[in-house]
Amino acid sequence: MTHSAEVSWQLDGIDMSGTFTTPDAGGPHPAVVMVAGSGPTDRDWTSPLLPGDNGSAVLLAEYLAAAGIASLRYDKRASGPHVTENIPKIAGRLSMQSHLDELVAAVRVLAAQHNIDSARIVGLGNSEGCLHVLHYASSAQDLPFAGLVLTAPPGRSIGAVLLTQLRAQIGSLPDGEELFPLVEQAVARYSAGEPMDADPRLPAEVRGVLASFEIPVNLPFARELWNEDATAALASVTVPTLVLIGRRDVQVDAEVDGGPLQSAASGMPNVTFTFPEHANHVLKEDLRSPEERAAAPGSGYNEPGTRLDPEALGAILSWLRDVVG
Repeated sequence: MTHSAEVSWQLDGIDMSGTFTTPDAGGPHPAVVMVAGSGPTDRDWTSPLLPGDNGSAVLLAEYLAAAGIASLRYDKRASGPHVTENIPKIAGRLSMQSHLDELVAAVRVLAAQHNIDSARIVGLGNSEGCLHVLHYASSAQDLPFAGLVLTAPPGRSIGAVLLTQLRAQIGSLPDGEELFPLVEQAVARYSAGEPMDADPRLPAEVRGVLASFEIPVNLPFARELWNEDATAALASVTVPTLVLIGRRDVQVDAEVDGGPLQSAASGMPNVTFTFPEHANHVLKEDLRSPEERAAAPGSGYNEPGTRLDPEALGAILSWLRDVVG
């Protein structure tokens, strides 16, 4: 049996909230703090941009609790049900540091919960969330992590990952070969510190993705994030770390991103890599063909009936048993 409860706290005058899930008996328990991916992705790893509410974080929390491990998943201040009221308060203040501040506060809240062993807290990030977990682990903290689980961490700059994603998206269009150089030009301008100035010939959804990096409320965070990847921070991590990239991930690539990460961790016995054959970006099992995935990359992330990939889930649970018991 497991138990879940809403918890809340304040950070810089803004209400934050999360879900604390724990085994009903025993303890003190090891625990995991989950950090969601980019954009409006919420504590459950669902998003208003994608169909469905069957979020991977909810499923993972239940499996963790069944294995005797508590967890806290939380809404970032720019996601979740209170995002509309929060945006005016954080406009222009979002940064890598502000995201780290959110994680620091969440870890303190988790450590203060009943029957939690604060010496056995693991940080688990997904996608962009991996960067925030790594920043926490590579800085001095009152409550250091006992280990890290990095799911779908980028081994290239976020700008390079975005360019690859947009290439796949535009490549399916009849005039994709002609349009993609327009994307490259916009990206080059942004990388040089200039406005994107996306060409109006680009599809509206592509222009929307590019424009999201220039919305004033997201700055200076978006420009900091643009050049971030996980390699430098990973090389400085000393605690046990599991790096997991699914081979069905169409956003982070097991080879293109996994290679630089493996190079960064060369000679580091504390870092373990796994590449589950059928896991997608959010740890769900994806048995579709490459063509089907390319045509609808986010399909199946949160839809009813989707389930966590058994190989990915097994790797995480086994690793956690070895590291925090």
